Amino acid sequence: MNESKHPSDIAREALKRLAAGQLPPTPANYQACYNEIANLPNLPVFPDQQLRELLVELPARNEAQEAHLDRLSSAIARRSWQGVRESLAAFALAGETKSPEEVAACVATTLPGEFARKLTRFVESVLPALGEDNGRISCVVDELLGLLKQPLVDIAQVQSILGSLAHQAVFAAEEQVEIKNSLLKLLHLIIQNIGELSSDDSWLKGQIDGLLASVAPPLTLRHLDEMERRLRDVMEKQGRAKSRAVEAQEEMRQMLAEFIDRLGSMNRSSSEFEVRIEETARKIEKLDSLEGLKPLLNDVISATHAMAEETAQSREQLKHLQDKVLVTEAELMQLHQELDNASALARHDPLTDALNRKGLEEAMEREISSMRRQDSPLSVSMLDIDNFKRLNDRLGHEAGDRALVHLADVARRNMRPSDTLARYGGEEFVVLMPDTRLEQGIEAMTRLQRELTKAIYMAGSEKILITFSAGVAQLGAEETGTDAIRRADQAMYLAKRAGKNRVMGG
Repeated sequence: MNESKHPSDIAREALKRLAAGQLPPTPANYQACYNEIANLPNLPVFPDQQLRELLVELPARNEAQEAHLDRLSSAIARRSWQGVRESLAAFALAGETKSPEEVAACVATTLPGEFARKLTRFVESVLPALGEDNGRISCVVDELLGLLKQPLVDIAQVQSILGSLAHQAVFAAEEQVEIKNSLLKLLHLIIQNIGELSSDDSWLKGQIDGLLASVAPPLTLRHLDEMERRLRDVMEKQGRAKSRAVEAQEEMRQMLAEFIDRLGSMNRSSSEFEVRIEETARKIEKLDSLEGLKPLLNDVISATHAMAEETAQSREQLKHLQDKVLVTEAELMQLHQELDNASALARHDPLTDALNRKGLEEAMEREISSMRRQDSPLSVSMLDIDNFKRLNDRLGHEAGDRALVHLADVARRNMRPSDTLARYGGEEFVVLMPDTRLEQGIEAMTRLQRELTKAIYMAGSEKILITFSAGVAQLGAEETGTDAIRRADQAMYLAKRAGKNRVMGG
C-alpha cells in the first residue's frame, strides 16, 4: 500500500477518478481505482454472498461432510480462496464412501422376501398374456426373476427393471390387441362366407347371426359362454329336427307305397267285380226259366257286398294314412317352430333380452324401409347409464348387471309397442322410435328418465338411484342408420358433459 497517503485520502481520490473517467460507481470500479491509487494488486471481489448460498444448498450425508462444511464456512469468513477449494474437495471425497448409517439405509430399502415372492408369481402369471415369442420381454423377465430370487433385493434395481418391463409390455399388449382384432376380422369373414353359402337355411342363418353377435365388441367370457349355450341348444334341436325329418320322409314313403298298393288293389277288385257282373249278365240273357235266376242274383249280391266291404276297408285305411300324414306334418311344424325360436334368441342380448347389435341392424333396416315407404319420421336415441363404473366398483358386477336388467325392464314398460329397444354395448342402449320427430323423441326419453327415478332399484338392502344421459337424432332423408346413431351418441356425450341425467338432441 502507498504509505504516504491516508486511506480516507485514497478513498476521496478514487471517487474523483470515477467521476473524471465517467465510470459507473460500482463496487468493482471503485475497488479498481482504490487499488491503483494505493499501489495494491487488483484482485476480483470475493463472492461472500454467493458462497454462503452455495453452502446452504449443499446437503451433508455423513459426519465427515458436516465437518468439511464447517471448515468451508470458516474459509468464506476469512475470504480464503485456498480454504474454499480445500474444503469443497474434502467434502466431495467424503461423499464417495458410505457411512454406517448409509449402509443401514441401503439394507432397509431391500424388498421383503414375501413381497419378492409375490412379485415373482405375478410376473410369471402375466408373462403368458404378453406372448411367449417376444425375446426382448423374455430377457427382461429373466433378469427380473433372477434378481428377485437373491437373498437381498435392491429396490432401485427392481424399479429400473420393472420400468423396462413396463415399456416392453405396453408394446406387447398393443400387439396382442392387434392380433385379437385381426383374428376376429378373419372369423367374421369366415362366418359371413358360410352364411352367404347357406342363405336358404333359416336355422343355419340364425346360428350365423348368433356367432356374429357373439364376436362383436365388447368381447366378454360371460357373453361367449351364454352364446355357446344357446348355439348348442339350436344345434341339438336342429339335430332332432333333421333326424325326425328323415324318419318322417321314410314314413311318408311307406304310406305312399301303401296308398298306391291300396289303389291297385281297389282297381283289381273293381275289375274283377266288373267281370263278374258282365258274366252274370250274359248268363241271365241265356236263362230259359226263373229257377236259374236266383243263384245268379245271389252271386251278384255276394260280389256287391264283397266289393262294398273292401271299399269300406280301403276308405278306412286311406283315412288312417291321412291322419298319420297330418300328425307327422304337425310334429315337423312344431320342431320348425322350436328351431325358429332358438335361432331368434341369437338376435337378443342374453342378459337384458333386448336386441343385440345384429338384431338392431335388422330392426333398423326394417324401420328405415318403412319410414321411406310411408314418408314418416324416425328418431333414434342413444342412452347411457350415469356413473355405471362407480356402481360396478362399489357394489360389484352382479349388481351392475341387475341395474342393466332393471333399466331394460323399465324402458320396455314405458315404450310403445312399435318402439324397439336394443343393447348397443356395455351400459349403452339404443331406442328406435318410428313416427316420431326429434322433439317428440326428446320428450319420450325425458319421460323415461322420470319413470326410472320412480322405479326403485334395490341392491341388497340399499336403494340405488339409477339415471341415464341420452341423445336423440331424427333420421335424415338420405341418412344411414349408422350415421343417425353416431349423431345420437354425440348428443349423449354432450348431455354427459352438461351434468348427466339429461336429454339432448343431435
